[in-house]
Amino acid sequence: MSGKEASSKEGRLVSTLQRLLELPAADLRQSLNQASDLLAGALCADKIDIFLFDPSRNTLHALGTSKTPMGRLQRSLGLDIHPVANGGSIARVFTTGDPHITGHSEQEPGELPGLVNELGVRSHIAVRLAVDGERRGVVSAHSAAPEFFSDEDLRFLGAVAHWIGALTHRAELVEQVTSAALAQGRRQAAEELITVLAHDLRNHLTPLMGRLGLLRRRAELDGRVDDVRDADRATESVARLGQLISDLLDVGRIEQGLFEIAPAPMDLVSLARDIAVALGTPSVEIRVEGPRELVVVADRDRLRQAVENLVSNAIKHSPPGKGVLITLTSELIKGTEHAHVDVVDRGSGVPPEILPRIFDRFVTDGYASGMGLGLYLASRIAAAHGATLAVSSPPGNGATFRLSLPASGPPARGDDP
Repeated sequence: MSGKEASSKEGRLVSTLQRLLELPAADLRQSLNQASDLLAGALCADKIDIFLFDPSRNTLHALGTSKTPMGRLQRSLGLDIHPVANGGSIARVFTTGDPHITGHSEQEPGELPGLVNELGVRSHIAVRLAVDGERRGVVSAHSAAPEFFSDEDLRFLGAVAHWIGALTHRAELVEQVTSAALAQGRRQAAEELITVLAHDLRNHLTPLMGRLGLLRRRAELDGRVDDVRDADRATESVARLGQLISDLLDVGRIEQGLFEIAPAPMDLVSLARDIAVALGTPSVEIRVEGPRELVVVADRDRLRQAVENLVSNAIKHSPPGKGVLITLTSELIKGTEHAHVDVVDRGSGVPPEILPRIFDRFVTDGYASGMGLGLYLASRIAAAHGATLAVSSPPGNGATFRLSLPASGPPARGDDP
């Protein structure tokens, strides 16, 4: 190669890299299509493809293709997706990492017929594409002319592929950030709407409960037993709706930083026995085991809400006749006395795929019923007390939720937890 030709090649590389760096990274497909057009011009190729691997389908998808006649023909024929299992030079480059060059694709053993017969490719060079150090795809150039590309063109393509990998990484990061921002915006708007609706619904529940009470009293005075029973069931349903609305409002307070507690000395054993009486049913007995008294400094109402949520969850997953167990113990941890409240059920247990997010909002997935707020609120109430809430659930052996809180109360604001 003459000095003039070498200078021209170097200038072509620098110019292409400079223009690649100037490409916007707002949209991955658009960025890769523009990069393909730049490369097609630099190599005088009939087609440039930038393939990315789709592991869910084990295919290489030409996410970027030059707007050349051969590129448009490829898309119209549906040849922009290459199953890796079908083989061919592109799949081989992706699998082995070895660059590929040929001036007679029609003579290449195992080459895909669509590339040779439908598109008329004769010359072909390809290199593996790495994104952030990870094997992600292939960059390839094609020509209908035989013996069109040189070894220098292959090295040029390899150099440019590094920058295409950087462009791809940048575009993917932009898409991730944009998607996360949109999701957060939608989530915040939905939360605000739910809070407003919850406030509005609660304003209607009080007169509704009063009206149901009046109807029940009239039915009772008239001896209408069926109507009394129906009124009781309706009242229970409205009460459940009221609890759901309260949960939604609590979620809103937590997200807005307005959730507060009023700690005072209280007896955990007494609280647990009250809950057992209130929530126990003929089919699911709730037993309480522990000392005669276990005093902690906590907000009794909020702590009752947390433990009731845990017990209600256990009841839902307890087979008839198995019952729910609440155990209360104390332990000295790093010089500080802690109280433990264990809520144990003997159901089928928590599915392993749900365990890592069991305390997230709106997690149900066939395990929790309702809107999936009970365990989330229990965990946030625990956190407000400087406590922890954990779950252990061996497959098929039920679940144990442990609430552990410092007996002396939550740390003062500004103290280390």
